[in-house]
Amino acid sequence: MSKENKLLSIKDLTIHYVTDDGTVRAVNNVSLEVEKGKTLGLVGETGAGKTTIALGIMGMVPDPPGKIISGSIEMDGENLIGKSNRFMRHIRGKKISMIFQDPMTALNPIDTIGEQIVETILLHEKVSKAEAHIKAVEALERVGISRERFNEYPFQFSGGMKQRVVIAIALAANPELIIADEPTTALDVTIQAQVLAMMNKLKNELNTSMIMITHDLGIISEMCDQVAVIYAGEVVESGNLVHIFDEMGHPYTKGLFNSLPGVAIAGHKKRLESIPGLMPDPTDLPSGCKFSPRCLDKSDKCDEEQKLIEVSEGHMVRCWKFDQGKGE
Repeated sequence: MSKENKLLSIKDLTIHYVTDDGTVRAVNNVSLEVEKGKTLGLVGETGAGKTTIALGIMGMVPDPPGKIISGSIEMDGENLIGKSNRFMRHIRGKKISMIFQDPMTALNPIDTIGEQIVETILLHEKVSKAEAHIKAVEALERVGISRERFNEYPFQFSGGMKQRVVIAIALAANPELIIADEPTTALDVTIQAQVLAMMNKLKNELNTSMIMITHDLGIISEMCDQVAVIYAGEVVESGNLVHIFDEMGHPYTKGLFNSLPGVAIAGHKKRLESIPGLMPDPTDLPSGCKFSPRCLDKSDKCDEEQKLIEVSEGHMVRCWKFDQGKGE
């Protein structure tokens, strides 16, 4: 990826949570890149570290107990780690916005939805209240909500409409990057499809980059250009959609796809294959490959530290079986 096209670059990011029960190694030496106008998908089980990566980008890792141990997060070539709260408040909403997974708790129940959008615009743009009001109405209509509902409160909206409001707030100041943390989890399937289609349309219209966090591979296939599979705080495989969906290499990625319901062939339903065991305790991660305790192809080499190997151009797999002398 050329420097001109690169919007966000994460290198060797490590984030821990220090608790009375031990140190939770939530994110471990993660490196990712987001291209301008493109969508990167982060996929993995609950507890894999996806949301912690997002909070790291936003400068919202709770401290204590969270702490960024090492690494860099560069936005337009500027490292965001170590910046002041005042600086990050300017970045949040203006350059990077986040859509949280639960619209029910993302909105202030005592303010109208219009007031909440206006507040975001006034924080990041030098405009009058009247101008902010006009922009807020435009933001609402952009996500398919009538201006007549501007002065209504969150409790008057359904879950799907609340999520549209949250998206309107996220897009109000025209950010360069949107982080969507499982934005359709609380919605039913029909509304999910509508919200995702709307997000994709707006992203393309505004030429905004996006990080889509999900455990749903169907959403990844519809929304994303690049994919990173996260397991126990590490990137175990990354590449484009063809790499991940057609040329998957890591045993964990294969396990994710094998656990998906398939199409019945000749009247026979393929039995779903589950991944044995559970994700390891992040306070006591195994040495070597973090997936090895659950891997059916485990060998002695799995106890060694694993590096990301470039299998083909842009396709990285963290497994010794692909090692031909090319490491991270």
